[in-house]
Amino acid sequence: MRNGDDFSPAVIDRVAGLLDEFCDGSELTLSQLSCRTGLPRSSAHRLLSQLVEFGWVSRRGRVYSLSRAVFEWGALAQWHDNLYRAAHPVLHELHATTGLMVHLAVLDGNDVRYLDGVGCDPDILPSRIGGRQPALRTALGKAIIAHSGMGPVRTRSTVAPLPSARADARLRREIAHIRQQHIAHEREEAVSGVACVAAAIGNSRTCVGAISVAGPLGNVDIVTLAMPVRSAARVIWQDLSGNGSALQAG
Repeated sequence: MRNGDDFSPAVIDRVAGLLDEFCDGSELTLSQLSCRTGLPRSSAHRLLSQLVEFGWVSRRGRVYSLSRAVFEWGALAQWHDNLYRAAHPVLHELHATTGLMVHLAVLDGNDVRYLDGVGCDPDILPSRIGGRQPALRTALGKAIIAHSGMGPVRTRSTVAPLPSARADARLRREIAHIRQQHIAHEREEAVSGVACVAAAIGNSRTCVGAISVAGPLGNVDIVTLAMPVRSAARVIWQDLSGNGSALQAG
């Protein structure tokens, strides 16, 4: 649907109706879809052509089906939901213990994307659920990168490069240190006046995200916070790894 196309509720309802017909994994012809949805063949064909162009629907000969991309989105959504549900109560406990802002994030390209947050204060740290920050400017991103292995950083949802050979050697040393200590921290790299301590969620083979505590510089003691943050990340991973179905998605 290009600029100027009709985005009225009626059109969106027709698109939703077409997509709903595929929910059981069916492969359907234009005639079948027209009959099931009550749409004229011409309208159904026009909408299906646009859905094929967007990559939401696949066409094989005369039959249509949901695309592979849609199934991948569903698997990713399920995985993020599993991670969120495992982490959310732990984030609340960590916030209650430290009194600081607590976040859950995953790597998404060269950024971290926030999935959850507890005790957040936008006047101190302008984070929001679904928002992004450059990974290498955050303790969350560095924790994930350090525990995803050298070379390309592979997580369940994306790939992002580590610094090139020409990049700052200090950053490489920092990543190596984080890998050894299982804790990452940053001071005013992402936001002025704010410090953060983070730990990766995973084991020696898999990293699925990270959690962090953050607050004003004077309130963040890295030595004191390292243990509770590491412990919280471990609890989340134990919950996820103990639930086989949770690790199937992605």
